[in-house]
Amino acid sequence: MILSIPEIVFNVFFSSKVSECIDSMLLYDCRNCCWNLRNKKYCFFNEQFSREKYLEKINKLNLGVYSEFKKIEKLYKEKSSNIIKKFANIVNSNNVSGNSIELSKNCHNSFDISGTIDSKYIWRLLDKGGSNNYDVTIATKPELCYEGQGVGAAYNSKFCIASGGLSNSFYSFGCISNSFNLFGCVSLNSKSYCILNKQYTKEEYEEMVPKIIKHMNDMPYIDHIGRSYGYGEFFPPELSPFCYNETIAQEYFPLTKVEALEQGYKWKDKEERNYTIDIKNEDIPNDIKDVKDDIVGKVIECEHQGKCNEQCTEAFKIIPDELAFYKRMNLPLPHLCPNCRYYNRLKQRNPLKLWHRKCMKEGCPNEFETSYAPDRYEIIYCEKCYNQEVY
Repeated sequence: MILSIPEIVFNVFFSSKVSECIDSMLLYDCRNCCWNLRNKKYCFFNEQFSREKYLEKINKLNLGVYSEFKKIEKLYKEKSSNIIKKFANIVNSNNVSGNSIELSKNCHNSFDISGTIDSKYIWRLLDKGGSNNYDVTIATKPELCYEGQGVGAAYNSKFCIASGGLSNSFYSFGCISNSFNLFGCVSLNSKSYCILNKQYTKEEYEEMVPKIIKHMNDMPYIDHIGRSYGYGEFFPPELSPFCYNETIAQEYFPLTKVEALEQGYKWKDKEERNYTIDIKNEDIPNDIKDVKDDIVGKVIECEHQGKCNEQCTEAFKIIPDELAFYKRMNLPLPHLCPNCRYYNRLKQRNPLKLWHRKCMKEGCPNEFETSYAPDRYEIIYCEKCYNQEVY
């Protein structure tokens, strides 16, 4: 997971956390080179070669052949099992915990943030700035916001969703353009002192809101599994128009159907498909050079056949521009549907969760919070040990 766009990256494939790399593939945390390397060139699986020998090895590879590509992918995973990883990607920040954090201070359990201070449980602040926030996701320079999602330039707003330029407002959705003092409103533009989209005077609003809050606490909403939602709780998930596995929650915090239902979420069962499969998965041409143009538009069976937990569509098609790209880049045809491919990419990202661990460098006493789970294979170092080893 990286916070910013890599610099000077050209013709790089199947890689993560790279910068200043050209004509490379299967990299992790490299600059001009395999894994944990800096300022290198003509390296093959971290072994140094002359330019001629390197090109000889590269020319022997034929990634356009699916079986050969899978062999190289497996070999890379085996040889890179001793990759050293820094406990977190934190840059120019003080007293923070989480991952992908830069220019921030006093932020904890936060991910993908920049220029943020005095906040907790934050994910994806899309612009530098933001302070004194708690439980806020996908926002732009929020301040004093609590349990909000998609709140752009919001101030002192609580339990609001998809609202920009909102201040001193509660339980509102889609309200924009410098609206303020709203309670339970939807899709208002440049409005103030409104309750349930009805206009009130400032005095009426300030008199009614405390009464509404008291009523919410005296008669809280009870969901179907008995959880109480008085004032101070976000919207109950059972009111969502979407099922759990239809949202990005399933991408970052995957659950099975049983787990989701036990936690009170709705679940969308797999739809019955009536595809007529034109090409079985095992019949997909192994070499991209053997793929004819008439494959465009044909229904190809997904390798997972709907048996995974990745919203598999069971089948997919190839479009003309896609086929042209595979041929131009000498890449084999995919064997998974787009959804399964997408979930495979997500698996390369660390979860939005932290574990307390110790540095794995022998003799180092440092401890930290990291998004690398203890049961993962990587070697996790503290920043000091990582820098001594890699740089």
